[in-house]
Amino acid sequence: MQQAAPPPATTQPTSKAPVSQGTTGTAPGPAALAQVADIPAGGGVILKEQNVVLCKDASGKVSAFSAICTHQGCVVTDVADGTINCPCHGSKFDAASGERVAGPAKKPLPPVSVQQRDGAIFQA
Repeated sequence: MQQAAPPPATTQPTSKAPVSQGTTGTAPGPAALAQVADIPAGGGVILKEQNVVLCKDASGKVSAFSAICTHQGCVVTDVADGTINCPCHGSKFDAASGERVAGPAKKPLPPVSVQQRDGAIFQA
């Protein structure tokens, strides 16, 4: 009768430190909302999925606001001539401050907290 061969030896790490799964050892962060270069100076972009509008002034400063009109909850559709525009009833909001400038809306668009890092905009 032959005996079964012993199982092959396995190597165990000698360090008790956790093993990194990535090249930097850090978990990936949240995805960027947009690249700063993709936001037109003096204009903006509407991010429908996130309900956020990003506006950039001539100096390159980016502002972010809710894309939901404060009148009846429609999603704003464009940024032009310094205003964020709602198609439903004609409300307009200042692209730099979110303040109401025209239409039936009485309240400004609420600001959204964002951070600019490495040429991209991230929700804070």
